[in-house]
Amino acid sequence: MTPQLGKILVLLGLVAVALGAFLWLGGGSLLGWFGRLPGDIRIERPGFRFYAPLMSMLLVSIVFSLILWLVRRLG
Repeated sequence: MTPQLGKILVLLGLVAVALGAFLWLGGGSLLGWFGRLPGDIRIERPGFRFYAPLMSMLLVSIVFSLILWLVRRLG
């Protein structure tokens, strides 16, 4: 493992911890729309609940792809 990769992994870990702390301490209300996008499938009936966050996961995939593209481009 190269030192550069180690630094990137530590930085990503710190960002994940900071984001988790932010959401845990009440910042989650800012992301209340996430999981309720058009295209997210939600079926609720008595005794049955089905949820498939298709558009939310597509958005997450696009954001992560852009971040990785930037890291590769700048690195």
